[in-house]
Amino acid sequence: MADIDYLNWPFLEGRHRELAQSLDAWAAEHIAQGHDHDVDAACRALVKQLGKAGWLQHAIGGMAYGGASDAIDTRAVCLIRETLARHSGLADFAFAMQGLGSGAITLYGSEENKQEYLTRVGRGEAISAFALSEPDAGSDVAAMACAATLDGDHYVLNGEKTWISNGGIADVYVVFARTGEAPGARGISAFIVDAGLPGFEIAERIDVIAPHPLARLRFTDCRVPVSKRLGEAGQGFKVAMATLDIFRTSVAAAALGFARRALDEALARTTSRKMFGKTLADFQLTQAKLAQMATGIDAAALLTYRAAWQRDQGRRVTKEAAMAKLTATETAQQVIDAAVQMFGGLGVVSEQPVERLYREIRSLRIYEGATEVQQLIIARELLAEAVPRG
Repeated sequence: MADIDYLNWPFLEGRHRELAQSLDAWAAEHIAQGHDHDVDAACRALVKQLGKAGWLQHAIGGMAYGGASDAIDTRAVCLIRETLARHSGLADFAFAMQGLGSGAITLYGSEENKQEYLTRVGRGEAISAFALSEPDAGSDVAAMACAATLDGDHYVLNGEKTWISNGGIADVYVVFARTGEAPGARGISAFIVDAGLPGFEIAERIDVIAPHPLARLRFTDCRVPVSKRLGEAGQGFKVAMATLDIFRTSVAAAALGFARRALDEALARTTSRKMFGKTLADFQLTQAKLAQMATGIDAAALLTYRAAWQRDQGRRVTKEAAMAKLTATETAQQVIDAAVQMFGGLGVVSEQPVERLYREIRSLRIYEGATEVQQLIIARELLAEAVPRG
């Protein structure tokens, strides 16, 4: 790791520092940086690698099910995502989706659910997915149309989900559907749906600029046992938000990993690139940009690890996680863009590190709540905290 000073910040403990340094050494030996032409196969292989090496233990909660601890350690998750992102965007994705896809089971699953799924997810033997978004219901969860109707000891699912990461390769999906206990977000429930269940199909595979498995799902009279419901009926929005509260901060951490890698590449490029009898780094314009990049990264890192530390103390972090995600993803986009500019024409050559980072960072400003949604969340929390004036 080129700069490990931040590992000594008071938000982190000795075990976190050891974790980050061990993973960095492991990733340097085992993780390829480039995009693979067969992204499905690459993702499956990465999940198995991460599971076999023990890193996925940190993505699930419950030592009885193979987790590293009984509760998910947010700081550990963030450090793992940041470190993996610095090496490979797809490796970060593979780790993150094992956590996000099974997070609701960790938080709300029955003992039977946890025994059945978490152990396999933590070992990399089963791939998980989180199916919340729909064609007309992304940030506006209350607009969800996918419905589940109770029929004896089963729910019958009908509808579609889209932009589902790991769609098409996952073994288990946490699916949110309207069950109608109340209007809007209060009438949604969460379910575990196994791949291959009758009435469940992959309607479309979706290609995006940074390759990873993505799909549109379709449910047609798909029968799911009541025992696979997570939490109580009508608690689905609560289940989704609790899961996202754990992992939204880790999106900021992944952005930090991308940004740090971009700064490393920019420093190497500008100190070696000859121009007008000097190096590119000798020019004040370059120095000013490098200073902005480094300062932005540290500011984003402080917000990220503050939010992670607060959550590990059992505190509510809705506002802090939103601040971290907004700042880290927007900053990383700026840092990576600046790095591409410093590389000149080489910066837009396919599979150059900075070109790859340029494609990988873009989706982080959208998924798990777009930047504009984070701004709304922050403002809503501020207004709720405001003391009424007389």
